[in-house]
Amino acid sequence: MTTAPAPAATREALGPALIRLQRAGADIVVVDADLGKSTSARAFKDAFPERFFTFGVAEQNMVSAAAGLATLGSTVFATTFAVFAEHAFDQLRMSVAQPRMNVKVVASHGGVSTGEDGASAQSIEDFALFSSLVNFSVVVPADVVEAEAVIDAAVAHSGPWYIRTGRPKLPVIYTEGPRFRLGKADMLRDGRDLTIVACGLLVERSLRAAEALAKDGIQARVLNMATIRPLDVEALEAAARETGAIVVAEEHLVHSGLGAMCAQALATRHPVPMEFVGVQDRYGESGTWDEVLDIMGLNAAGVTEAARRVLARKR
Repeated sequence: MTTAPAPAATREALGPALIRLQRAGADIVVVDADLGKSTSARAFKDAFPERFFTFGVAEQNMVSAAAGLATLGSTVFATTFAVFAEHAFDQLRMSVAQPRMNVKVVASHGGVSTGEDGASAQSIEDFALFSSLVNFSVVVPADVVEAEAVIDAAVAHSGPWYIRTGRPKLPVIYTEGPRFRLGKADMLRDGRDLTIVACGLLVERSLRAAEALAKDGIQARVLNMATIRPLDVEALEAAARETGAIVVAEEHLVHSGLGAMCAQALATRHPVPMEFVGVQDRYGESGTWDEVLDIMGLNAAGVTEAARRVLARKR
């Protein structure tokens, strides 16, 4: 009998993946804003101290230094919490995005699932901010296995990336190995009645929602849209044509995140009824991470209810 992998946080992938890649011949430099232990980047410092630079609580300086180091030919990883990465938007725009520097921003503790840290530490705007930066790829892995594959892909692809990782330990979805490809959705479950498009920790919850719907004879397709930018518009259009209804589930403000981008894409290609599960124009609050998600409807029940609403409109 095979034992299921233990739950793990997506943030746990960064340090070990960078160490493995550096030992395999990559030229990696890491800059940090005093949170390397929490992002797991500190493990890279222990293995390659001469390639790790910490800047304290100074995210703008960290990003400027990352851009400078990238001019020397290295792949530079800049790590902090998602809400603090937003502090350096001007530097990210001017020094990283415009000159298309090979800087990978890996921001842990994204979304409201930082839990007890409260609203001030909960980044619910990062998809919108980083997707607005020309030349950036924006990726949100669904589990620790996919997170490691995303780090690998970031090293293999030159240019700016934003990778959001999370604090809570999540069930492993990719028990047979990762299938991540930049800009491509991954169909985890096929269905004919509607499609659930999800990213991050909402992927596992969407799969649970699809199981609940199946008990009532409703077959839901589930797409893991790990890449928010560039968006897999072809997979979206195919889902709209083949299932006729879309639910988008994300840990982000609904008016400016993955759902808004999906709606914009489908508006010009194949409009269908849509529902959106996400943060509804409010800030979070303090509590355990699963309590906060439940309060805000970011759970399997919330996705199931949205699916039933969109099916009623489809009919």
